[in-house]
Amino acid sequence: MENILKGLKPENVFMNFESLTRIPRESGNESGIADFLVDFANGLGLQVTKEPSNNVIIKKPATKGYENGPTVILQGHTDMVCVKLDELSFDFLKEPIPLVVEGDFVKTKGTTLGADNGIAVAMAMSILESTTLEHPPIVALFTVAEETGMDGVVSLNPENVKGDILINIDSEEEGTLLASCAGGVNNIVEYPYTTTDSKFDRALKIIIQGLNGGHSGIEINKNRANAIKLLGRTLALLSEQYDYAVSTINGGEKMNAIAKRAEMTIAVASENIESIKNRVKEIETVFKNEFMVADPNIQITVSETEKPLKVMTEQSKIDITNIIRLTPFGVQTMSGGIEGLVESSSNLGVLTQEADYVKFTSAVRSSVRSLKDEINDRIKIISQITGSKNYLISNYPEWEFKLESPIRELMKSVYQDMFGKALKVDAIHAGLECGFLKEKVGDIDMISLGPNLFDVHTPFEKLSISSTERTYNFLCEVLKNLKQK
Repeated sequence: MENILKGLKPENVFMNFESLTRIPRESGNESGIADFLVDFANGLGLQVTKEPSNNVIIKKPATKGYENGPTVILQGHTDMVCVKLDELSFDFLKEPIPLVVEGDFVKTKGTTLGADNGIAVAMAMSILESTTLEHPPIVALFTVAEETGMDGVVSLNPENVKGDILINIDSEEEGTLLASCAGGVNNIVEYPYTTTDSKFDRALKIIIQGLNGGHSGIEINKNRANAIKLLGRTLALLSEQYDYAVSTINGGEKMNAIAKRAEMTIAVASENIESIKNRVKEIETVFKNEFMVADPNIQITVSETEKPLKVMTEQSKIDITNIIRLTPFGVQTMSGGIEGLVESSSNLGVLTQEADYVKFTSAVRSSVRSLKDEINDRIKIISQITGSKNYLISNYPEWEFKLESPIRELMKSVYQDMFGKALKVDAIHAGLECGFLKEKVGDIDMISLGPNLFDVHTPFEKLSISSTERTYNFLCEVLKNLKQK
């Protein structure tokens, strides 16, 4: 499993990245990667701080002649989204990521890669350990729990991080600088379902799977199907023809990933078994037709399962169906100022059944705060109608565009000189930590960049090798040009 990426350029970056892929680092489980980074810094004789949250801050002095340069904060997050193919047996807590090199890409064998945002950590590590790169004072900031609500940056002690410029390395498109991002919040609905004795003699398990899924911010505009939403429609369509009861219901994996799988167990009468199976196949055909381009591999399977003794009441079934169907999903508004930019969206990412309530988790995003509030209000109304509990967690601010940015202008100039073409400046409909960082480290000059990444938060995630090399060389050249404040 070792040295799979050896020989890729820049080798130090890819070897650092490979080291990261051997360390479990799902959001909330970053202690191992934090200890690894502390040992890394100590081995280089650099000043390092590990916060109680497992944020890690490593400081490297300026090289000779750069002592009067601006202090640059290089920032990325250590956690990753852990998603795998449904049929794959893999334990993210114990096994290293199964790396594969295929052409210009680093990929995996059916899991997320963790280049979001491990490649940022690897690049910063390479800059910290370099003995030849000329640069001003460097502060490498590695935060935790970015993928689940940015808890790391929220808990960051501002006294540990001081700087003049912040370069976030969490973008996913080479040649595009991000200068603004959406804010967001996790919207939770908890519906208190009730149960009764089952009157039915058989049971069916219905699974919706084969969907592409994807990042709920970056890929929300690709018209991909959401398995939870399809499950809600399936509930409603079956209710038009059959008397049945719901026993169990679940869907999705991460609130910030478009749900690619959902399932339910329903209790039915024996005489309806074959008819329901046929109806589900008809529903599958409808869904495949609707998403023939964006999600052509939708599959609904039906199998008989053990008969439950208890089922949800009819009213609970109706309420859950309505919550799923009415909860906003997808693009809500598009930006009027930046062509093609999603302005606000909502993703019903996780549906879980607990002992006495069904929990619905949506990731709501917007670059306009009032529109984020509007989406949350609509979900609140759904909660009130169905007698559910509704609350918000992990609320993070938007990062507003600055008219004047010296680091942005410097990067545009360096990029033109290196590659002979203009560097694009854009905004993103996804949460970056820059909004919180602005509150923590002050209103300093900020920018975000990164190499080409594709299908993040899915088992098909891949990282461009050549783009990583160009992006890293570009970043190093920018640092070389920061000799004076």
